[in-house]
Amino acid sequence: MTSQTPPEVRRSRRMLLAIAALFFGSLLLAGVLRFSGWQPAATKANGELLHPPGDLRAVTAQLAAGGVYRWRQPQRTWRIALAPPAGCTTACVRVGQQLLTVWQLLGADSDRVHVLWIGTPPASVPRGGALRVLAPSAALRAGLPRLQPAAGEAKDGIPVYVIDPNGFVILRYAPGFDPSGLRADLSKLLKLI
Repeated sequence: MTSQTPPEVRRSRRMLLAIAALFFGSLLLAGVLRFSGWQPAATKANGELLHPPGDLRAVTAQLAAGGVYRWRQPQRTWRIALAPPAGCTTACVRVGQQLLTVWQLLGADSDRVHVLWIGTPPASVPRGGALRVLAPSAALRAGLPRLQPAAGEAKDGIPVYVIDPNGFVILRYAPGFDPSGLRADLSKLLKLI
């Protein structure tokens, strides 16, 4: 004797299979996207995310005017840093002006960002409220990953770095970078913390 499955039971089974296919299919798709390296455009940084990040927490930075620059500020402060070679003029002035413009465009959040110049800036670099001139230091330069331009990068430019409030160097911008990308990244970071 053959037993017939009532239509309601068949419909319920199909519905259960469809739900299971949606659930496991979305898990499979998420796994494929994750392991292929895909990221949504909104989460991608314009700068190069450093793995592992540089660690400047143990480095004591000296202000050129005297005193110690503290990585841990009472206010969660982000930093834009550059360490140009001695004798840098035209490229340094251009990058210095770009960084101060980025700082100004941050608007109300600009008081939570410092621009760190490691070494002596040329006289024509504007000395705005954000600029902190740090004394040249081998330890500071060593904490900035790939300070020398890599193959394929502009040789006459200067890389720029973003340092988080704890003293970790998290982003690197290759010489000749687009300042609007730096501003967009900093705007996202300032909203996080």
